[in-house]
Amino acid sequence: MDAAAFQPAWWCPGAHLQTIWAGALRPAPCAPVARTRWELPDGDFLDVDELAADQSVPHLIILHGLESSSRAAAVRGLLSQARQRGWGGVAVNFRGCSGQPNRLRRSYHGGDTADLAWVIHRVQAAHPASALVCVGISLGGNVLLKYLGEQGDALPPAIRAAAAISAPFNLAASVQALGQGFSRVYQQRLVATLKQKTFEKLTRHPDLVDGRTLRAVRTLGEFDDLVTAPTHGFKDAAAYWAASSCAQFLPRIRRPTLLINAEDDPFLPSDALPRQAVAENPWLTAAFSPRGGHIGFLTGRWPGLPMAWAEHQTAAFLAAHL
Repeated sequence: MDAAAFQPAWWCPGAHLQTIWAGALRPAPCAPVARTRWELPDGDFLDVDELAADQSVPHLIILHGLESSSRAAAVRGLLSQARQRGWGGVAVNFRGCSGQPNRLRRSYHGGDTADLAWVIHRVQAAHPASALVCVGISLGGNVLLKYLGEQGDALPPAIRAAAAISAPFNLAASVQALGQGFSRVYQQRLVATLKQKTFEKLTRHPDLVDGRTLRAVRTLGEFDDLVTAPTHGFKDAAAYWAASSCAQFLPRIRRPTLLINAEDDPFLPSDALPRQAVAENPWLTAAFSPRGGHIGFLTGRWPGLPMAWAEHQTAAFLAAHL
């Protein structure tokens, strides 16, 4: 795939403009979805947005990014692409990301593939004649790629292809990047919502974390060290990042998988892109564009009608492998 084919819109030329416009200013494409609550075996739940379609057509499963949701413009854009092709779709909200707090002490994290495996099993059971394709965006891309690598040759045959957009292949490198320069603005926003959710959890689980220590948290690294790691069974943030980063799982992927990232992504340094893994694993196709920002890749003549290059490329890639 020719990643150089992407050219940023004249009105959105830089990495930060691409990132901000795509995340906060881009109109969300319309997709006729229905919100459903799926009860999990451990007593928690996942809220999903379902795009209805015939039983036998392909179904697209989408995972959003850190502190995002199924209402993100990129998710809706992918659902719109699925609708245009006559596919069904399931946009998953990670635990606590649908606008409703989840029930348990735990939440979600970048290495948690168990919920994805459960979702795939449920979609398979509901649509046994359907081929499945999966897309992960940002942190959701890390979860998806880790799952594909963990499964390797044992991946359910119904899954035909996958794609990840702006995945943070190395979580430690991503956290470090978010602590530098203008990227600290993104970090502040993410930390603020993570802290807010954790304070809300304290009303139901008062021993989860010390409130005064949580109030002093300013970086993702501090939050992961205080909350994410111990809540989910990791010694500390470094152990969580090391175990959960998807880069180490890429060599074991055994389905056609597209990796779309920009070299100017403010969430990940370009030297963390897994070029060697792509070169050595024929199942991986890389589209590492010089520009595009984080989940940006916006082109088009006018700001009110942007075209999302990554979503079009993703849908075309998945369709080619059905």
